[in-house]
Amino acid sequence: MRIVCPFCGERELGEFTYLGDAKPVRPVAGAPEDEVFDYVYLRDNIAGVMEENWYHGGGCRAWLKVTRNTLTHEISLVEPAAGAGARHVVK
Repeated sequence: MRIVCPFCGERELGEFTYLGDAKPVRPVAGAPEDEVFDYVYLRDNIAGVMEENWYHGGGCRAWLKVTRNTLTHEISLVEPAAGAGARHVVK
């Protein structure tokens, strides 16, 4: 599988680290324990298209949001992850 980084271009999968589902939203400080538990431990195992967080550690070190079909591994969109520490400005 190859990922087209918006900053570096097409790269081998080995340059990236998979970080999981991009949908869960971190609970606010002081949130009830069950909300924190759900955020940390409960994830949907989607068979199909999902948004995922990936880190380009072997390249520009940007956090990316990748839309990928988990059945076929087809990637339909790669974009900088908003608010995830991306150091680059997209023009």
